Amino acid sequence: MDLTVVEPAQDRRVRRSRAALMRAAIALVVERGTAAVTLSDIAEAADVSRRLVYQHFGDRDTLLLAAALDLARRELLPRLTDGAGNLSGRERTLAVSRFFAEHRVFYRALLTGSCAFAVDRGLSGLMQPVNRQGMRHLYGDRLAPPVLDDLAAFLAGGGSALFTAWVVDAADPLDPEAFTDRLLRTLSVLMPDPEGLR
Repeated sequence: MDLTVVEPAQDRRVRRSRAALMRAAIALVVERGTAAVTLSDIAEAADVSRRLVYQHFGDRDTLLLAAALDLARRELLPRLTDGAGNLSGRERTLAVSRFFAEHRVFYRALLTGSCAFAVDRGLSGLMQPVNRQGMRHLYGDRLAPPVLDDLAAFLAGGGSALFTAWVVDAADPLDPEAFTDRLLRTLSVLMPDPEGLR
């Protein structure tokens, strides 16, 4: 018996439309250097109707948040999770720094626009499981699960604040190596010589 599930064509069309809208949003934000792009411009760039944008996302800020998280899921998380078990804490931190340096124009525009809070919160939430895994690696069973969760949330929030300040305010070009060293120095104050940070 064949258990292969064939997706309905509509589901593929929906995914293609959503992906086209997110790509168009990223491209326009990068091109213009601002998150203040119109839904009409995004719809036109994605070659879909404005009505379809509203059906999928509701408003511009929701679309920009989805695009920001989708970009991080596609390009950043694989650097930290897929086969990255052998990466040191420094290599993981450097991967995050490089990602934000590569996509600075896009994230700077979002982190200074009307969707800044939602993007910051979304990125923190995205990084929390990665931080939890890192804390589990460092501390093993020495910390209770609720403490691990709180520590992961604390690091995601604090890291997000530092990354936001760096992406928004640092001089061009961004230096991922120097910023990674800065983050690790900060973490070394909070954690007594954790081997996984090196």
